[in-house]
Amino acid sequence: MVKGRCLPGNRWDLLDGVEPDRPPAVSVVVVHYRQQAELDRTLAALRRQTHPADRTEVIVVDDGSPQPPRVPAGVRLLRQADEGFRAAAARNLGASVATGDVLCFLDADTVPEPGYLARMARLPALAPEAVVVGRRRHAALAGLPADAPVERAGPAAELPEPQWLRDGYRYTRDLLDADDRSYRYVISAALACSRWFFEQVGGFDESFRAYGGEDWEWAHRAWLHGAVLAHAADAVAWHDGPDWAGRDADDPARRARKDAETLLLADVVPVAGSRGHGLRSAHPDVVIRLGAAPSPAAAFVCVDSLLAALPAAVVSVPGDLIGLFAADQRVTKADTGPLARVVVEVPDAVRVDRVADLLREAVSTVGAGGLGTVLLGPPEAPVLRIDSARARARRQRWGTELFETRVHAVDGLTPLGADPGLAGYLGGWS
Repeated sequence: MVKGRCLPGNRWDLLDGVEPDRPPAVSVVVVHYRQQAELDRTLAALRRQTHPADRTEVIVVDDGSPQPPRVPAGVRLLRQADEGFRAAAARNLGASVATGDVLCFLDADTVPEPGYLARMARLPALAPEAVVVGRRRHAALAGLPADAPVERAGPAAELPEPQWLRDGYRYTRDLLDADDRSYRYVISAALACSRWFFEQVGGFDESFRAYGGEDWEWAHRAWLHGAVLAHAADAVAWHDGPDWAGRDADDPARRARKDAETLLLADVVPVAGSRGHGLRSAHPDVVIRLGAAPSPAAAFVCVDSLLAALPAAVVSVPGDLIGLFAADQRVTKADTGPLARVVVEVPDAVRVDRVADLLREAVSTVGAGGLGTVLLGPPEAPVLRIDSARARARRQRWGTELFETRVHAVDGLTPLGADPGLAGYLGGWS
């Protein structure tokens, strides 16, 4: 049974000024690879946290360094084999043994200021669906004593922050106005969520075995599962060195790695702006479920008009109709694949070309802001239900509606009869 506060939409601001009754138990998972000096600095900073030490567990996961890192007493060390850049697997390993109610992920070269853990853990302790990203700043910390207070050392040696990231937080009001592409502002080097929600979403995708991308895939998946995304601007952690975009900008190999990451994400984050413009992704963004049709002709008109309006969608049809659509791989017997951002429920076959623009608008807007569901058709008996994955997840989890439902009472959207006028539909005179 989920405990905590349920929030409408992405309204984490409703908890401004609210503190947990007691400090939550926090497990800090620190990923490391051949960075002993940086790790020493991060572990020293964790010992200086204002969050109570007896409510803090620190787990270092080494991603196959030639020599195991040194960690002080009280810090748990886990190791995995060196099989490439496996930060995703390392974070999952750390999370699998964590005992805290809140998980806080850090990289070994990302040094938190004293109030970091308390500020990062506040929202997940209050609202279990909260996914919080801290403010990652950059500084040249190499050569400084490990115990140098980073809240002073960082500003004294500060490097530029990525402007695109600062702009993203500003435009979204620290993710209060998050949308389907706000996963780009979630960085696993400074990330916190409840352990319960991490288990609901599932861990990081371990097929990511090169630098970058695994945090964006996880954040997108968390969004579909109903995450409340928040940027804790006052939770500062200092990365030792410049942002990735500022490192070897003219290196062709670096650009090739970025292209490889983008190609992988295009397949698993199939939202507009991330997927291809014409090519289909491996994961569907929109799934349409047809419940029944009075005849093969009615099923044909219905599915054809739906795919004309939403060509990138996947349509599931009753098993006795699947042979009718054997030539089109977008039509399946059941949508048993990955979670889709939007599900369009079509209980009975209907022709949608007259409301195609309205359907496309609904599909593009549900899930962001406070809108979770759009109903098309007569208010007393809607013909189409456009549901966001976020709204469905929250509804099932809490047993109540936490998103707005909008009804468009459109005329002419009625279930098809057994004779839908197929020739006229195809020829354009019906």
